[in-house]
Amino acid sequence: MKYTINRGKELGTDSFFHKRRKMDISAKTAFISGGASGLGEATARMIHQGGGNVMLFDLNAERGAALAGELGERADFAQGDVQDSGQLADAVAKGMERFGALHFCICCAGIGPPARVLGREGPASMDWFKGTVGINLIGSFDTVRLTAEQIAKNDPDQEGERGVVVMTASVAAFEGQIGQAAYAASKGGIVGMTLPIAREFAKLGIRVMTIAPGLFDTPLLASLPDEAKASLGAQVPFPSRLGKPSEFADTVRNIINSPMLNGSVIRLDGAIRMAPR
Repeated sequence: MKYTINRGKELGTDSFFHKRRKMDISAKTAFISGGASGLGEATARMIHQGGGNVMLFDLNAERGAALAGELGERADFAQGDVQDSGQLADAVAKGMERFGALHFCICCAGIGPPARVLGREGPASMDWFKGTVGINLIGSFDTVRLTAEQIAKNDPDQEGERGVVVMTASVAAFEGQIGQAAYAASKGGIVGMTLPIAREFAKLGIRVMTIAPGLFDTPLLASLPDEAKASLGAQVPFPSRLGKPSEFADTVRNIINSPMLNGSVIRLDGAIRMAPR
């Protein structure tokens, strides 16, 4: 069977469908903030299993060092806070020294402490708001700007691509619940900067995407009892369960492999739309 496009050129199935270019993860390096647990850990394992290198950056030194040690020689770890530009820059430099290049930036560092703007004890603390925005939004921006400087130095592939940036937002960016003013603001900022950065980086051959997860079984929910987790999972239309970190990692892999995915936000949420509370 042949297909005709608007210029009148006929394309067979081999040329039109079966020659989609994929960026090979093997021998390439991913810088992963928040890489010691949850979504970041699952992504690190996916990259490593695909033959790539991982540069982990996380505040939790014990977990980060343990994961890097488990993965072996194609993994390294730098302890630090995404709110500290100096620590981030040192980690990026360590990744460059160890692996010679960076190709993927995956931003997974984040927090989500709940609080009401007007609580029982009065107005919310500004430290709560600034801290959440500082880690989730400003930390993501800082990670992107420092890693992109290095990704831009790579030789382009046959389509001119040098690398991929993936940031992590949340469905709270669109349907923030009561108590999530800071969290929703920080994640909404990530959504808002995705397209402008993608447009700017286009000339560099760097794609920029954001994933907005719904309810996922990550350390953010770790303190909840199993009954509470099951109740949350039941709110998801289908599949009616919490998302798995490996499913987030699968989406990162699909983004890396799909060159037309650029400048957009992917909701990874099982069709959930969050209620006010």
